[in-house]
Amino acid sequence: MREDFLLLNPGPVPVTREVREAMGERMVSHRSAEFEAVYERAQDQLDYVFTRSTLDESSTATGGTSLILNGTASMGMEAAVANTVDADGEVVAVVNGKFGRRFKRIAERYASVTPVEFDWGDPVDVDAVEAAVTDDTDVVTIVHNETSTGLLNPVPEVGEIADAHDATYVVDGVTSIGGDVFKVDDWNVDIAVTDSQKALAAPPGVSALFVTGDAEAAIDGDRAPFYEDLDWHLRKAESHQTPFTSAVPLFRGLAVAVEDIREEGMAARIERHREQATAFREAFHAMGLDSFPDRNEESEYSNTVTAIALPESIRGDDSTAFFDAVEDRGVSISGGQAHLGGEIFRVSNMGHLSSEQVIRGIRTVGEAFEEVGVDADTEAALETARDVLR
Repeated sequence: MREDFLLLNPGPVPVTREVREAMGERMVSHRSAEFEAVYERAQDQLDYVFTRSTLDESSTATGGTSLILNGTASMGMEAAVANTVDADGEVVAVVNGKFGRRFKRIAERYASVTPVEFDWGDPVDVDAVEAAVTDDTDVVTIVHNETSTGLLNPVPEVGEIADAHDATYVVDGVTSIGGDVFKVDDWNVDIAVTDSQKALAAPPGVSALFVTGDAEAAIDGDRAPFYEDLDWHLRKAESHQTPFTSAVPLFRGLAVAVEDIREEGMAARIERHREQATAFREAFHAMGLDSFPDRNEESEYSNTVTAIALPESIRGDDSTAFFDAVEDRGVSISGGQAHLGGEIFRVSNMGHLSSEQVIRGIRTVGEAFEEVGVDADTEAALETARDVLR
């Protein structure tokens, strides 16, 4: 692989040298004081990330606990649902992309599910969600930043609905927390889920939850999967441990990554991600391309994942040559998932991405289009991006 290979896919994302070096330190027991110190460092900074993900860092969330799980965010999503609903309960699952669908499929294993579904890439109709949630609803699930389509969903508005019916509100913030605004209190979030390999800019393999006090009261460890018993995880977290063997190198890498976030500051980090996403999006528009997702007054384009519709001339199987041309230039981007394969491409600006790398990504996409016969105004795109980036 090229020394300058650039990851622009929506996870895993580039990590710093310090994160990589932390993973290479000598092994210790997951029951040692050394590991407990690592967990505590990571937990303290995750508290900061979960509660200060705003443009005004003086704003704080009320009580809650950050937990680190030995598994990716799908484990966190399952843990959040399985611990808060039983077989006689009802989950309302909001779906407008792959990961909303994943929440629904997880919930179907544990309870009765009422899906509120939209075409992938279409905005959520809040009125439809309101019609589905009743006083009999136990849990409402939604994805904040739908990674498969590049769309920010109306988490605040749906949170008001969940709160009005005393439903536990579980939110996938996997590609927003650590890179965009996320307000646990103001949005009535009970459990927030995120992943190490996304905007936290850590290695893949562990995930994190923020469990509020209200959510703790709804957790029933007796009905939860053994490995995902959040009551057990909460008790062990008091002594900075997990119930089972911890992935020591991954916890070390995560601790360094979230300390880097604290050093940058959430407000500055959010502004940087928003600026870079705007540069990508407006540059691709200047090439003559269209954003994939649709918006309404309650939805926005993602600030961490940019999804662009491929030109009609290279959709379907013909898109392979385009993606190959990008990779040949030492850059990794992603296509569409499931039925969106061959229809869109996606680029990420999560983690530690410089302005120069954003420019390189735009230039690479433009050159790849030109190689496969698509007329892309690469120079106009680069000029647009430079105007956006400071």
